Amino acid sequence: MKKTAIYPGTFDPITNGHIDLVKRGLRIFDRVIIAITTAQKKQPLFSTEERIKLIKKSLKGLKNVSVDSFDGLLVEHVKSKNGIAVIRGLRAVSDFEYELQMALMNRRLAVGIETVFMMPSEEYSFLTSTVVKEVASFGGSVKGLVPEVVEKALRRKFKR
Repeated sequence: MKKTAIYPGTFDPITNGHIDLVKRGLRIFDRVIIAITTAQKKQPLFSTEERIKLIKKSLKGLKNVSVDSFDGLLVEHVKSKNGIAVIRGLRAVSDFEYELQMALMNRRLAVGIETVFMMPSEEYSFLTSTVVKEVASFGGSVKGLVPEVVEKALRRKFKR
């Protein structure tokens, strides 16, 4: 049986830090599904459909990776995909407290689903989609922080 992990998030937009975690997740799991959450408290820059397209283009050539979206409880989505684990990225201590709370609640809701915390490579340890959007909104360069397809999409969104 293949071991499938779900990597949930908003991915608005996907960054090289996210891609780093996907690639490292594939060293542990047979399959990684990037699951875009549609239930959000904030208004995303890119629509769900745009994010799916950007992610697929950004991960072109990577085997055993797929993209989908979900609304509702993460653990229910993991079960629906026959997943055994959730991948979560930790950049700093500040991420840990929130992620630990979520992992413990998910464990309470679904005992058989594990949460795997992964740290991004050092070069991406500061990187967030929010920072990328802010820099791009002021016309700053995000080259090397996001895939080229995302960089172009950001330029189109923030065209002045």
